[in-house]
Amino acid sequence: MIAPNDKVAVGISGGKDSMTLLAALAALRRFYPIPYELCAISVDMGFEGMDFSPVERYCDGLGVEYRVVKTDIAEIIFDVRKEKNPCSLCSKMRRGVLHSTAKEMGASRVALGHHFDDAVDTFMLNLFFEGRIGCFSPVSYLSRADLYLIRPLIYAQEKDVRYFVGHSEIPVVKSPCPANHNTERERMKKLLVSLEKDYDGLRHRIFGALCRGEIDGFRPVGKMPVFQDEE
Repeated sequence: MIAPNDKVAVGISGGKDSMTLLAALAALRRFYPIPYELCAISVDMGFEGMDFSPVERYCDGLGVEYRVVKTDIAEIIFDVRKEKNPCSLCSKMRRGVLHSTAKEMGASRVALGHHFDDAVDTFMLNLFFEGRIGCFSPVSYLSRADLYLIRPLIYAQEKDVRYFVGHSEIPVVKSPCPANHNTERERMKKLLVSLEKDYDGLRHRIFGALCRGEIDGFRPVGKMPVFQDEE
Protein backbone atom coordinates (compact mmCIF):
# COMPACT_ATOMS: atom_id res chain seq x y z
CA MET A 1 0.00 0.00 0.00
CA ILE A 2 2.92 2.37 0.66
CA ALA A 3 5.83 2.92 -1.71
CA PRO A 4 9.29 4.29 -0.79
CA ASN A 5 9.27 8.01 0.08
CA ASP A 6 5.50 8.35 -0.18
CA LYS A 7 3.78 11.09 1.75
CA VAL A 8 0.59 9.64 3.18
CA ALA A 9 -2.28 11.94 4.15
CA VAL A 10 -4.59 10.41 6.75
CA GLY A 11 -8.20 11.53 6.54
CA ILE A 12 -9.19 12.35 10.12
CA SER A 13 -12.86 12.58 11.06
CA GLY A 14 -11.92 12.48 14.73
CA GLY A 15 -13.67 9.15 15.25
CA LYS A 16 -12.13 5.96 16.61
CA ASP A 17 -11.31 4.46 13.21
CA SER A 18 -9.40 7.37 11.71
CA MET A 19 -7.59 8.10 14.99
CA THR A 20 -6.53 4.46 15.28
CA LEU A 21 -5.24 4.59 11.70
CA LEU A 22 -3.25 7.74 12.47
CA ALA A 23 -1.70 6.16 15.58
CA ALA A 24 -0.86 2.96 13.69
CA LEU A 25 0.77 4.68 10.72
CA ALA A 26 2.72 7.01 13.02
CA ALA A 27 4.07 4.03 14.99
CA LEU A 28 4.73 2.01 11.84
CA ARG A 29 7.27 4.58 10.67
CA ARG A 30 9.72 3.33 13.30
CA PHE A 31 10.18 -0.14 11.83
CA TYR A 32 8.58 -0.23 8.36
CA PRO A 33 11.24 -1.37 5.86
CA ILE A 34 10.69 1.59 3.52
CA PRO A 35 10.61 5.28 4.51
CA TYR A 36 7.47 7.40 4.22
CA GLU A 37 6.14 10.72 5.50
CA LEU A 38 2.86 11.29 7.24
CA CYS A 39 0.39 14.16 7.44
CA ALA A 40 -3.23 14.42 8.56
CA ILE A 41 -6.28 16.31 7.32
CA SER A 42 -9.67 17.00 8.90
CA VAL A 43 -12.58 18.43 6.94
CA ASP A 44 -14.57 20.73 9.23
CA MET A 45 -18.11 20.49 7.88
CA GLY A 46 -19.27 23.57 9.76
CA PHE A 47 -21.26 21.96 12.58
CA GLU A 48 -21.49 24.15 15.66
CA GLY A 49 -19.35 22.87 18.51
CA MET A 50 -17.01 20.74 16.36
CA ASP A 51 -13.58 21.01 18.01
CA PHE A 52 -10.51 19.40 16.48
CA SER A 53 -8.05 20.88 19.00
CA PRO A 54 -7.52 17.51 20.79
CA VAL A 55 -6.54 16.00 17.42
CA GLU A 56 -4.18 18.90 16.78
CA ARG A 57 -2.43 18.36 20.11
CA TYR A 58 -2.18 14.63 19.43
CA CYS A 59 -0.63 15.24 16.00
CA ASP A 60 1.86 17.66 17.53
CA GLY A 61 2.93 14.93 19.93
CA LEU A 62 3.40 12.49 17.06
CA GLY A 63 5.30 15.00 14.96
CA VAL A 64 2.64 14.80 12.23
CA GLU A 65 1.73 17.81 10.09
CA TYR A 66 -1.98 18.50 10.56
CA ARG A 67 -4.46 20.72 8.76
CA VAL A 68 -8.14 21.48 9.41
CA VAL A 69 -10.08 22.67 6.36
CA LYS A 70 -13.19 24.68 7.18
CA THR A 71 -16.17 24.19 4.83
CA ASP A 72 -19.91 24.90 4.58
CA ILE A 73 -20.81 21.31 3.77
CA ALA A 74 -23.25 20.95 6.68
CA GLU A 75 -25.17 24.07 5.66
CA ILE A 76 -25.31 22.96 2.02
CA ILE A 77 -26.49 19.44 2.87
CA PHE A 78 -28.98 20.15 5.63
CA ASP A 79 -30.13 23.77 5.21
CA VAL A 80 -29.87 24.52 1.49
CA ARG A 81 -30.53 21.16 -0.16
CA LYS A 82 -32.38 19.60 2.81
CA GLU A 83 -31.17 16.14 1.80
CA LYS A 84 -33.30 13.27 3.09
CA ASN A 85 -30.39 10.86 2.57
CA PRO A 86 -27.39 13.10 3.15
CA CYS A 87 -24.56 10.58 3.56
CA SER A 88 -23.74 9.92 -0.10
CA LEU A 89 -23.49 13.58 -1.16
CA CYS A 90 -21.72 14.51 2.06
CA SER A 91 -19.12 11.79 1.49
CA LYS A 92 -18.45 12.99 -2.06
CA MET A 93 -18.04 16.60 -0.96
CA ARG A 94 -15.75 15.72 1.95
CA ARG A 95 -13.69 13.43 -0.28
CA GLY A 96 -13.21 16.21 -2.82
CA VAL A 97 -11.91 18.58 -0.13
CA LEU A 98 -9.69 15.84 1.30
CA HIS A 99 -8.13 15.00 -2.05
CA SER A 100 -7.43 18.60 -3.06
CA THR A 101 -5.90 19.37 0.34
CA ALA A 102 -3.76 16.24 0.18
CA LYS A 103 -2.36 17.41 -3.16
CA GLU A 104 -1.66 20.86 -1.69
CA MET A 105 0.29 19.21 1.12
CA GLY A 106 2.36 17.18 -1.34
CA ALA A 107 0.81 13.81 -0.50
CA SER A 108 0.92 10.93 -2.94
CA ARG A 109 -1.53 8.72 -1.02
CA VAL A 110 -4.62 9.26 1.08
CA ALA A 111 -5.32 6.76 3.85
CA LEU A 112 -8.85 6.14 5.13
CA GLY A 113 -9.90 4.32 8.29
CA HIS A 114 -12.27 1.75 6.77
CA HIS A 115 -11.88 -1.65 8.41
CA PHE A 116 -12.99 -5.28 8.09
CA ASP A 117 -16.55 -4.63 9.28
CA ASP A 118 -16.93 -1.61 6.97
CA ALA A 119 -16.05 -3.82 4.00
CA VAL A 120 -18.67 -6.41 4.96
CA ASP A 121 -21.31 -3.73 5.60
CA THR A 122 -20.58 -2.05 2.25
CA PHE A 123 -20.78 -5.35 0.37
CA MET A 124 -24.17 -6.09 1.91
CA LEU A 125 -25.48 -2.57 1.31
CA ASN A 126 -24.55 -2.81 -2.36
CA LEU A 127 -26.26 -6.19 -2.58
CA PHE A 128 -29.45 -5.10 -0.79
CA PHE A 129 -29.95 -1.62 -2.24
CA GLU A 130 -28.19 -1.66 -5.62
CA GLY A 131 -28.47 -5.30 -6.59
CA ARG A 132 -24.77 -5.60 -7.36
CA ILE A 133 -21.75 -7.51 -6.08
CA GLY A 134 -19.22 -4.87 -5.08
CA CYS A 135 -17.31 -3.04 -2.39
CA PHE A 136 -14.76 -0.25 -2.03
CA SER A 137 -11.20 -1.26 -2.97
CA PRO A 138 -8.34 -1.73 -0.50
CA VAL A 139 -6.09 0.20 -2.91
CA SER A 140 -7.35 2.49 -5.68
CA TYR A 141 -5.73 4.90 -8.09
CA LEU A 142 -7.68 8.13 -8.50
CA SER A 143 -6.69 9.24 -11.98
CA ARG A 144 -8.21 12.73 -11.88
CA ALA A 145 -6.55 13.54 -8.56
CA ASP A 146 -3.37 11.55 -9.31
CA LEU A 147 -3.57 10.01 -5.84
CA TYR A 148 -3.62 6.50 -4.47
CA LEU A 149 -6.40 5.81 -1.97
CA ILE A 150 -5.44 3.18 0.62
CA ARG A 151 -7.26 1.49 3.49
CA PRO A 152 -4.59 0.01 5.79
CA LEU A 153 -7.05 -1.20 8.48
CA ILE A 154 -8.88 -3.48 6.06
CA TYR A 155 -8.03 -6.64 8.08
CA ALA A 156 -8.74 -5.01 11.47
CA GLN A 157 -12.09 -5.78 13.07
CA GLU A 158 -14.13 -3.01 14.64
CA LYS A 159 -14.03 -4.70 18.04
CA ASP A 160 -10.22 -4.55 17.96
CA VAL A 161 -10.27 -0.86 17.03
CA ARG A 162 -12.69 -0.18 19.87
CA TYR A 163 -10.48 -2.10 22.32
CA PHE A 164 -7.36 -0.24 21.19
CA VAL A 165 -8.97 3.17 21.63
CA GLY A 166 -10.40 2.17 25.00
CA HIS A 167 -6.96 1.17 26.29
CA SER A 168 -4.97 4.10 24.93
CA GLU A 169 -4.86 7.86 25.30
CA ILE A 170 -6.03 8.55 21.77
CA PRO A 171 -8.50 11.46 21.67
CA VAL A 172 -11.82 10.83 19.96
CA VAL A 173 -13.93 13.73 18.70
CA LYS A 174 -17.64 12.94 18.46
CA SER A 175 -19.44 14.17 15.37
CA PRO A 176 -22.55 16.32 15.93
CA CYS A 177 -23.99 15.28 12.56
CA PRO A 178 -27.77 14.72 12.94
CA ALA A 179 -27.60 11.71 10.61
CA ASN A 180 -25.27 9.79 12.93
CA HIS A 181 -26.65 6.38 13.97
CA ASN A 182 -29.69 6.90 11.74
CA THR A 183 -28.47 5.57 8.40
CA GLU A 184 -28.92 2.48 6.25
CA ARG A 185 -25.34 1.51 7.21
CA GLU A 186 -26.28 1.47 10.90
CA ARG A 187 -29.35 -0.61 10.15
CA MET A 188 -27.21 -3.05 8.15
CA LYS A 189 -24.80 -3.35 11.10
CA LYS A 190 -27.69 -4.26 13.38
CA LEU A 191 -29.05 -6.77 10.85
CA LEU A 192 -25.68 -8.53 10.61
CA VAL A 193 -25.35 -8.60 14.38
CA SER A 194 -28.74 -10.30 14.65
CA LEU A 195 -27.89 -12.78 11.87
CA GLU A 196 -24.59 -13.74 13.50
CA LYS A 197 -26.49 -14.89 16.58
CA ASP A 198 -27.81 -17.76 14.44
CA TYR A 199 -24.95 -17.99 11.91
CA ASP A 200 -21.71 -17.67 13.85
CA GLY A 201 -18.82 -16.36 11.76
CA LEU A 202 -21.06 -14.90 9.06
CA ARG A 203 -19.01 -11.70 8.71
CA HIS A 204 -15.80 -13.70 8.26
CA ARG A 205 -17.38 -15.83 5.55
CA ILE A 206 -18.63 -12.75 3.69
CA PHE A 207 -15.20 -11.13 3.91
CA GLY A 208 -13.59 -14.40 2.78
CA ALA A 209 -15.92 -14.49 -0.22
CA LEU A 210 -14.83 -10.95 -1.12
CA CYS A 211 -11.19 -12.03 -1.09
CA ARG A 212 -11.62 -15.38 -2.84
CA GLY A 213 -13.83 -13.78 -5.48
CA GLU A 214 -11.20 -11.05 -5.96
CA ILE A 215 -13.94 -8.43 -5.95
CA ASP A 216 -12.94 -4.79 -6.53
CA GLY A 217 -9.26 -5.27 -5.75
CA PHE A 218 -9.64 -7.65 -2.79
CA ARG A 219 -7.18 -10.54 -2.92
CA PRO A 220 -6.53 -13.67 -0.85
CA VAL A 221 -3.59 -13.20 1.51
CA GLY A 222 -0.34 -13.67 -0.40
CA LYS A 223 -1.56 -12.22 -3.69
CA MET A 224 -0.38 -8.79 -4.80
CA PRO A 225 -3.18 -6.20 -5.03
CA VAL A 226 -4.18 -4.77 -8.38
CA PHE A 227 -4.64 -1.00 -8.38
CA GLN A 228 -8.07 -0.08 -9.69
CA ASP A 229 -9.50 3.24 -10.80
CA GLU A 230 -12.32 4.28 -8.43
CA GLU A 231 -13.49 7.27 -10.47
